[in-house]
Amino acid sequence: MRKIITITLVVVLGLCLATTAFADKATKGEIIAKVKEAATMITNKGQDAAFKEINNKKGKFVWKDTYVFVIDLEGTMLARAFRQQGIGMNLMDWKDKSDSPRYPIKEMVDLAKDKGEGWVEYMYPKPKEEAPSKKISYIYRVPGKNLFVGAGIYE
Repeated sequence: MRKIITITLVVVLGLCLATTAFADKATKGEIIAKVKEAATMITNKGQDAAFKEINNKKGKFVWKDTYVFVIDLEGTMLARAFRQQGIGMNLMDWKDKSDSPRYPIKEMVDLAKDKGEGWVEYMYPKPKEEAPSKKISYIYRVPGKNLFVGAGIYE
């Protein structure tokens, strides 16, 4: 009987730990919801208030393993909580470090201009890391503005 109880506890503990590990990863649905929430904040409260919240590392647009960013249609980074030294820089010519280098910011800008929203795949370091990892970001053009909001997940 003790053996059965011990095995049951080990299995339950393992499931709890596995669930906790997966709980730290943002989902595509969460990404879309947070991006649209940030876009609404830009529209309703103005860029200054929204960018202040988006740049806040402990704010509501930083969660689990991701964060929201804002880029204008010329490719200039306007807001993000991590790697803030890039805010104000034009990143249109930035190439990722994939086997076949891509221009992710250019792809995002083109997507925002042409379709208004969608996903872009590229290689980018996780926060606090240097080595690039595969990332997909959801891009959503803020209606009536020359900018888009995005957030991504690592695969």
